[in-house]
Amino acid sequence: MNCGHCTASIEKAIVTIDPHATVTCDLTARSVEVDSALDESALKAAIHDAGYGSERLS
Repeated sequence: MNCGHCTASIEKAIVTIDPHATVTCDLTARSVEVDSALDESALKAAIHDAGYGSERLS
């Protein structure tokens, strides 16, 4: 995740599978915080499908 386009892509991928999710991206820390009712595996899959890796979700 290097730019605003990257964060927008990740946000869109998550909101597509959970319209009620809250997604906060931090470019400096290269991290994404997600508040969602979906399980971690679904969120990781959405991020991966958008073309990004995910090490852990908290």
